[in-house]
Amino acid sequence: ADIPVIPDLEEVQEEDLAMQVAAPPSVQVNRVLTYHDLDKDLMKYAAFQTLDGEVDLKLLTKVLAPEHELREDDVSWDWDHLFTEVSSELVIEWDLGQSERED
Repeated sequence: ADIPVIPDLEEVQEEDLAMQVAAPPSVQVNRVLTYHDLDKDLMKYAAFQTLDGEVDLKLLTKVLAPEHELREDDVSWDWDHLFTEVSSELVIEWDLGQSERED
């Protein structure tokens, strides 16, 4: 009596799954801070001015490079071109090293 039984197709009602839509997942989206927000927070809160209450980070925060100096344009890499470029630079360095040894 405790053994599960597979029902016959005639016993199962047909379900129209084509018209049913799954509920979208609920994902909590956290706001990502921009560099500008991080810079403001760094200068605003004294907690960021020291590390472990002992190391003074004020000098470091004064000489950090601004965001516009760190931004670089995206450059696509082509494997063949990159390999050729690096190989030729290595050959030039090797030739220079050989000529210096001969002198």
